[in-house]
Amino acid sequence: MTTVVFFGLLSTGMIFISRIYYLRSIFAGITRPHAFSWLIWGSISSIGFAAQVAEGAGAGSWARGFAAATCFLLAVLGYYKGDRAYTRADWITLAVAFLAIPLWVITKTPVWSVILVCFIDTIGYLPTVRKSWHKPTEESAAGYALFTLGAMFSLLALENYTLSTWLYPVVLVISNASMAVYLLVRRQRKTAIA
Repeated sequence: MTTVVFFGLLSTGMIFISRIYYLRSIFAGITRPHAFSWLIWGSISSIGFAAQVAEGAGAGSWARGFAAATCFLLAVLGYYKGDRAYTRADWITLAVAFLAIPLWVITKTPVWSVILVCFIDTIGYLPTVRKSWHKPTEESAAGYALFTLGAMFSLLALENYTLSTWLYPVVLVISNASMAVYLLVRRQRKTAIA
């Protein structure tokens, strides 16, 4: 087994564990995901996966493909078991994210596609951040932390390092780690206020 295959399997395994942890939290009634965020992340992860495959990321793209598929599952669960108190800001975020997808089609270059994907993916956090400001216990900090590890390992699994293959996983490391920290800090502050 080559090093890139090892890290490709490890990154996919970490994301698998993060999803199992997140799913268990949903079915235990603890986590209430925001469907809009997961729908945006599934769509964008699919585009990121396609860009990585086109640029020869190899085993480094496996985690992205798996993450994309499971994001759609979490979007459906978010609709049925998540927070359905959608605000106008949530709808605007969803619209902006999906209106940016045609820009990806127009660019026709993997680098610009990935830059747009990173931008749209980051926008996808807004509904969850907003919801978590008021209800920080309804998101899984551990799930985001485990996903961070999966994204880090996917960087080590890349077979071809170009801006198109490494930028999106780096953004995912930063955004997921930030989300995990945000949730922990927000929970601590909420507890201190109560």
